[in-house]
Amino acid sequence: MSAATHLLLPLADKSLLAQLHAFDLVTLDGTLLVARDQAHRRLVSMLDAGESLPVDLEGRMIYYMGPSPAPDGFPIGSCGPTTSARMDPFAPALLDLGLAGMVGKGPRSASVVDAIIRNKAVYLQAYGGCGALYASKVKSARTVAFADLGPEAMLLLQVEAFPVLVAIDSQGNSVF
Repeated sequence: MSAATHLLLPLADKSLLAQLHAFDLVTLDGTLLVARDQAHRRLVSMLDAGESLPVDLEGRMIYYMGPSPAPDGFPIGSCGPTTSARMDPFAPALLDLGLAGMVGKGPRSASVVDAIIRNKAVYLQAYGGCGALYASKVKSARTVAFADLGPEAMLLLQVEAFPVLVAIDSQGNSVF
């Protein structure tokens, strides 16, 4: 088995993504955004209204995850992936703004795959059932937007050696 490719987030050079292929193992270090359905809906509504977004998406990855409350002494509780298809209506617009990729679980729609190819982005699969493992890779967590959404708020995680698999590469090749 080959060693995992290491990516430092946010990406300063999105062209690195072209070197990744479906089924490649990757580890993420740096800052990873977290957003789910309601945050995505709000981001796209802001775009439609001509408003500025609360975060710069250029070179960023968004993790589709709902965090559990943090136990004493930890930055976050269990934080495994959630089903990505719920973000499919919103993902193409965010990819078009420079989002480098998304981390979640499950297949994506044809419109998302088209947007991945168009923007030379990637979709990374997090391992379902590994919420405790992922929590151990989070060094800090803070809310960066939409605090009123509670567990659906946008977070910024500082992660180290966060393991994922390339599920859809920048050419549209897929593990699905």
